[in-house]
Amino acid sequence: MSAWIVGAALVAVALPAGVASAGTDHSVQSVTLSVQPLAGALAAPLSAGEQSALLTAAESSAARTAAALQLDARETLKPRSVLKDADGTVHTRYDRTFSGLPVLGGDLVVHTAPDGAIKGVDKATEAPVAVASTMPALSAEAVKSFSVGRAEAAGAKEAKADSARSVIWAATGTPVLAWETVVGGLQHDGTPSKLHVITDAATGEKLFEHQAIETGTGTGQYNGQVTIGTTKSGTTWAMTDGGRGNHKTYDLKGAEDGTGTLFTDADDVWGNGQQSNRQTAGVDAAYGAQATWDYYKNVHGRSGIKGDGVGAYSRVHYGDSYVNAFWDDDCFCMTYGDGDNNANALTSLDVAAHEMTHGVTAATAGLEYSDESGGLNEATSDIMAAAVEFHVNSAVDPGDYLVGEKINIFGDGKPLRYMDKPSKDGRSKDSWYSGIGSIDVHYSSGPANHWFYLASEGSGAKVVNGVSYNSPTADNLPVTPIGRDAAARIWYRALTTYMTSTTDYAGARTATLKAAADLYGTNSVTYANTANAWAGIAVGSRIVQGVTVVNPGTRTTLVNKAASLQIQATSTNPGALAYSATGLPAGLAINASTGLISGTPTALGTNSVTVKATDSTGAGSTATFTWNVVSPTSTFENTADVQIPDQGAAVYSDIPVSGISGNAPGTLKVDVDIKHTWRGDLVVDLVAPDGTAYRLKDANMTDSADDVVAGYTVNASSETANGTWRLKVQDMYSSDSGYINSWKLTF
Repeated sequence: MSAWIVGAALVAVALPAGVASAGTDHSVQSVTLSVQPLAGALAAPLSAGEQSALLTAAESSAARTAAALQLDARETLKPRSVLKDADGTVHTRYDRTFSGLPVLGGDLVVHTAPDGAIKGVDKATEAPVAVASTMPALSAEAVKSFSVGRAEAAGAKEAKADSARSVIWAATGTPVLAWETVVGGLQHDGTPSKLHVITDAATGEKLFEHQAIETGTGTGQYNGQVTIGTTKSGTTWAMTDGGRGNHKTYDLKGAEDGTGTLFTDADDVWGNGQQSNRQTAGVDAAYGAQATWDYYKNVHGRSGIKGDGVGAYSRVHYGDSYVNAFWDDDCFCMTYGDGDNNANALTSLDVAAHEMTHGVTAATAGLEYSDESGGLNEATSDIMAAAVEFHVNSAVDPGDYLVGEKINIFGDGKPLRYMDKPSKDGRSKDSWYSGIGSIDVHYSSGPANHWFYLASEGSGAKVVNGVSYNSPTADNLPVTPIGRDAAARIWYRALTTYMTSTTDYAGARTATLKAAADLYGTNSVTYANTANAWAGIAVGSRIVQGVTVVNPGTRTTLVNKAASLQIQATSTNPGALAYSATGLPAGLAINASTGLISGTPTALGTNSVTVKATDSTGAGSTATFTWNVVSPTSTFENTADVQIPDQGAAVYSDIPVSGISGNAPGTLKVDVDIKHTWRGDLVVDLVAPDGTAYRLKDANMTDSADDVVAGYTVNASSETANGTWRLKVQDMYSSDSGYINSWKLTF
């Protein structure tokens, strides 16, 4: 659910003639790429009965699934939606409750093989959701008053708390008992308000808030003469599309609530292309709904917004001079204003596809409309709107990578957003950075929009359907396109199959790479260039064409104790890989065929090891890492930097420990070196190999000193020494940043 724009007027700038960017200095015509996905990963068409049967089966086996996932006995899984691949793999999305309370940010997707075996799971949170008590210390009335104040501070009018319910808040930080209050009324620009405020039920602290109203034969103003689906009853035609879930289009006639009046006509000829004819906006809205339905159905096998074959409905002529459009998931409907002075209805094709895609997002990943997930929510709507435009292939409104270019919202003829270089609008960001989650979601969407353009068209200057683009990259290296069809398929599968409510930019990269692997293969050029497009917006590293060797990181093992390490490598070329290594500790060797390093190190010391993998074409790649050989009274260390997101999810730094018999000591020494500009923001835990967490440091917002450089002693005598130990760090407050510099364990 989203409004087209929210808040202050967007600054739009003229489309430039072209500035040199990575990899090229001249304009070229776009070349359409067509990469065929693997058939088994495509969506299997499901009838309403088949979908219902799968959901019923998921419901009946929910307790067994929860047990298999090792959830708390007080947790219950509730299936929300289900997808099935052509090869029989089923992807079931669940919501969770704890002692009967909804767990916000606890959603997960379980991937099941045709034989019923669980292949994997994607979770919105990895943290245990159990809380000590489900009895709130604060009353509902107290949090309602606070929440109304939050809405009024944001400029809301007629704000009132419509509801408050007890929940478990698990989307950020440590899960806690909380209140979720929904505040109604109007936003500052006249858009209806459904502000969700999450409040700690014990302290009254605001934990999170987001706006659930997230800001489409006739002749339309934007689409010209088109055919729309209508239905005849007696001698009268109605704007009801019987072929697309009975989608209906209504005239609100300036009202701001209710359904309005269904458009009807005596001769089934609608509108005249002029705003003065009330049917004109209805034609554009109905056509936008039709085009969006057809795109999702014909390209992705999705029947309707929820995938259940049921049509939404559209309302036009909302309010007076309302310069916006929005999707509301509660009414399952699209609403369009008539623009400034009621002169330009916001019913263009990309606006319609954008807004209705918010409904698709709500029905699938449910990306929270705040922080980085909010930017990805907005970007998803921009991305799929562009895909719909190109799919329609209209001579009146050709496909482009411009957002809202037809509606002329400010009277200057400029788009709202640009996907090739988002910063051209004056506010959006071209690339990811650690604080991007703190800006408006319409601008933090920029990097993901930029990813879609780079993946679709590549970097540099080119012309597509008569529009000039010039796309730079964050690392100043060129990006080779995979084609817009592949990019859209990958994004859609990532959204519906792997993303969850809390997915951030790093998570979106992971989700799209999983989708690319499903659709095109892990060793495909498409997979590599999907990753390289992310590197072009500063998310993750590049995959070199040919051979890629995964760097295993610093290794620490005991002298005179057997050790092994499997080197991971892939190639985009077919055939087996050959492995070699230099600098290995004495007593270790690498298997040239498998890449397994094994043996018994015989000498103490620090060794710089370089491993190389070579494919059948002679292409090769290397990775260099440190291998420490230490005495039995051992210190294990990780010196790799790990960035800590500002007021973001917890991050981890791992130390694999091997060669120590029995349990860890009762005086396990943990030395930590964390660089941070306000150390009181940080919570630090040591996580044992079995997942048990030992608190090393609590947050203290009054502690403004820099850095955490400290030693801690932990009684870990109940823990097996060998395994992967983790340092867990989370920044609980905003405005300061830092990174894990190094840490070590002494047994």
